[in-house]
This record gives sequence, structure tokens and C-alpha cells, in this order.
Amino acid sequence: MGRVGIKDIAARANVSTATVSYVLNGTRNVKPTTKERVLRVIEELNFKPNSIAQSLKNRRTDTIGVIAEDVTVFNVPEIIDGINDFADRHDLHILLTNLRLDKRIGKKFDRVESYARYVENAVSDLQGKQVEGIVYIGVHPRDLSGTIDTHGKPIVYTYCYSQDEITIQYDDEQAFYDATAYLVNQGHSKIAVISGILDSLPSRMRFNGYYKAANEYGLPSNPQWIRMGDWEAESGFRLTQELLALEDPPTAILAMNDVMAAGVLRAASEAGVSVPQQLSVIGFDNREFSEYLTPRLTTLELPLHEMGYRAMESLAKIIRGEEVERKLSPACRIILRESVAPPREAAFTNGIFI
Repeated sequence: MGRVGIKDIAARANVSTATVSYVLNGTRNVKPTTKERVLRVIEELNFKPNSIAQSLKNRRTDTIGVIAEDVTVFNVPEIIDGINDFADRHDLHILLTNLRLDKRIGKKFDRVESYARYVENAVSDLQGKQVEGIVYIGVHPRDLSGTIDTHGKPIVYTYCYSQDEITIQYDDEQAFYDATAYLVNQGHSKIAVISGILDSLPSRMRFNGYYKAANEYGLPSNPQWIRMGDWEAESGFRLTQELLALEDPPTAILAMNDVMAAGVLRAASEAGVSVPQQLSVIGFDNREFSEYLTPRLTTLELPLHEMGYRAMESLAKIIRGEEVERKLSPACRIILRESVAPPREAAFTNGIFI
């Protein structure tokens, strides 16, 4: 037999073509015995419905466009996995566009004009493919309000945000508050911070969390314990050297990402400072390599899979016309490994632990 159609099924099941359509589309009640007979024939004939024709008839494509700023950046693959997880569970199709912005513009994300045309082209392409909505995945959390025109298509942002649209973004402030509180509960009060680039939103929000905890727990204030890094390992290394050379050095360092934390560990090792016996260190991101540092790095894990899943869940609700929370903030969690311990009193002379 050639291509099987509804007429073939109707003939073998001894029903009308309308009845077969009702069974396939679930649009009418069909007697259980009749429905069972039709489904058995469908299976016997290995019938595959034409999804394109069905979508045109129903004016639904069940297809979601996903625009990723760069799939090679560490946060993006797991977010996409969360998106696919939801799509698999709800029979949705995904069309992925990779803007490759990390390769095209580097760190110039504050200059919208440097990448606006790539975004516009991606949106236009997805519209031509009849997507029902778009999930936009950033590679650096920042405000994209008014940047993207989807021409009426619903959009959900994750790992970035918009004042005007639905946003799924982890809570930087709460995460750094939790990390600071954890160190306090371990007995630390001399807690230093090595930040990322200061004009970035994550740096500002994480500082908010640190200062909130410092105020609540009455931590001593020492401006010398606050150092401005640039997200790179070299800055973590150099700034830790400066911190360890202070007359009153910290007993713990919070690095705003795992890359800088790796630099912290190297600087401590070269200075003969034992981690965690003499210095505790916490990173941020739970990058894969953090488990293979010496010692294994305690860090904060980003809820990336959940962010992707919730972004798709929110978009699906919008498409169905349901109410959606405008901002969801999945929680980070502390991954406890081997780089934190209670502080001990250490003799300290001329910038050297003894």
C-alpha cells in the first residue's frame, strides 16, 4: 500500500472519514468501541498524521523559537536542555538560532547597536517559520527593555531581563547573601570580596547581598577587603596577593565567579597559605572545573536547567492565554566541597602566615 490516508482507515474500520477525524483530533466524543477500532486500524496501517496540514487547519504550529546569544558560553547549553525538557513533555517543537555574539562582539554587550541587526534577523527568520513565541537566552544578565521587537509574538527572557516582558532570572542578591551568611555561620567575620566588572548587573546585585548580610550580622567594615576584578582568573590571582599582603588580611574570600576563584586558590598556594585551614574560598557558577581544583571548590550553583524549563512553561501559558508571573527567580544553591572551614587564629607577620 502507498501513502495511507484517512479514507483508507475509514474503509478498514468501517466508519466515516469524519469519525476518523474526530478520533485523530479529539474534537468530538466517539463511542469507546468505535474509537478503539479506529485506533487499532491506525496502528495496523502505521498511519502518521500530517502535522503541517493539521497545524494549518488548527492555526497552531506548536513550534517555539529559541534565540541564544551564544551556545558556546557556559550557561547556555543547560538552559537549552531545560527548554527541551519542557518541549519533550508537552509535544512542542524547538527552532534554535545561535547569534554567536561572544565571537562577533566579545564583551561589548552594553552597545546594543553592535548586535541589534543579528537579533532582528533572527526574529524575522523565526517569524517566517511560524513560531508561536520566542525564548531569548542571554549570556550576560542585563536589561534588554525595548531592545527586541517581536512584532506581536510573545517572548520570555532568561539569563537577562526586560521591564516589559516575562523574565526568568536567578536571584544574584539572595545568592551572595546566602554565601556570606554561610561563611558567618562557619565563624568568619573577616570576609573579603573579589567582584566582577563593577558596572555589570551581577556585580552590583551580589554586592547588595554581601552588604545586606554584613549589616545583619554586624560584620566589621574594612574597605581594603573589597577588590574589583574583571571575571578573569588573573584578577583573582593578583587581588588575592594584595589581600594576603594586608596587615589585617581576611580569613575568607568570596569570588564572584569560579574563574576568579581559581586565581584565588593559585595565589594562596604560591603564598604558602593553606585552603581551607588558613583561608576559606567560595566561588560562583559551579563550573565543571570547580570540582577538579585543589581543594575542590565550594561554590554557588546556578539553576540553569530550571530557568530554561520555567521559561518554556511561562511562554506556553502565555500562548494559551493564561496568567503568568512577570518575574520568576529560581534559587541558587551552595555546593559544599572542600574550600571552606572555620577560621583559626594564625600568627601573621609582614604579610606572611606562619
